[in-house]
Amino acid sequence: MSTVLYDAPGPRARVRNRLLAVITVVIVVAIIGFVLYRFAMTGQFTAEKWELFRYTAVWRAIGMATLTTLSAFIVAAIGSLLLGLVLSIGRVSSHRWVRWPVTVFTEIFRAIPVLILMMIMYYGLPTLGLEFINPYIAVVVGLILYNGSVLAEVFRSGIESLPSGQGEAGYAIGLRKTGVMSIILYPQAIRAMMPVIISQLVVVLKDTALGFIVTFQELLYLAKFYGSQVAYGAPIIPSTIIFGSIYIALCLLLAGLAKWVEVRTKRSKKLPTDSNFREDLGAAETKAIALQSESHEAGGRQI
Repeated sequence: MSTVLYDAPGPRARVRNRLLAVITVVIVVAIIGFVLYRFAMTGQFTAEKWELFRYTAVWRAIGMATLTTLSAFIVAAIGSLLLGLVLSIGRVSSHRWVRWPVTVFTEIFRAIPVLILMMIMYYGLPTLGLEFINPYIAVVVGLILYNGSVLAEVFRSGIESLPSGQGEAGYAIGLRKTGVMSIILYPQAIRAMMPVIISQLVVVLKDTALGFIVTFQELLYLAKFYGSQVAYGAPIIPSTIIFGSIYIALCLLLAGLAKWVEVRTKRSKKLPTDSNFREDLGAAETKAIALQSESHEAGGRQI
C-alpha cells in the first residue's frame, strides 16, 4: 500500500500551475489598480483630504489611541489566558459538581457574541447599580469572558489530544492528579496548541475595535471621528488607510511573535511520547526478567 499523499506534478501540471499563478497575480493587481484609480478619480489623494494628518496633535492623539488599544489588548489577553486555564481545569475534572457548572459557563459565554457582552457590560450593568462600569472595563471584561471560554476549549482539546500513556506514566511514578496536570499534561498541551492560542490572541487584538460601539476611545473610535471632519473634506478613506495600516502592523507584530515562539518550540528538547514511554517500560520489564532469572540461577548454585 502506497503512503504517498502527493505526487510531484508533471510538465503539463507545472505549466498549468504557473499559468494559474500568473492569472491570479494579474487579477489581484488589476483589482488593486482599479481601487487606486477610483480613489484618485474621487479626489481621495488630494492635499485637502490629507491636510488633517499634517498636525502634530493629531498624531499625538493617534499614538495615545494606539497605547489605549494595546493596554486593553494586553489586559484582555492575560485575563483570557488565565480564565481559559482555570475553566479547562474544571472541564477535565473528574468531579461532576465541578465539571458541569464549568461546562455550562463555557458554552454560554462562548456562544454570546463579544459585542453583545460589551453592550451588556456598559449599558446593562449600570442600570443594576454598578456605576463603576466604564467603556474600558466593559471592553476588557467582554473580551475576557468570550476569549477565555474559547481558550478553555483549546486547552482541553490539547490535553485530550495527548497519548493516554503520558498521564498513566505520571500516575505510575506516584504523582497525584495535580502533579500530572501541571508537570506532564499542561506543558505539552500548551506547546501543541500554541499556534491556535496565538491566533486567538490576534482575534482579541482585532476585537478591541468593537469598543467604539460603547464609546471606548481606541483606534477605530478615533478613525471614525477624524473621518467625519467635514472641515477637512470628510477624509474617511485617508483615515481608513492610516488606521488600517496601524492595525495591520500590530497584527504582523503579533504574528511575528507567534513565528518566533514556534521556532523556539521546535528547537527545544522534545517531550517524551507515548511510544518512548512504552519502549522504556519494555526495556525495564526485560531488565527485571533478566535480574530475576539471574537470582534464580544464583539460588540454584547455592543449593
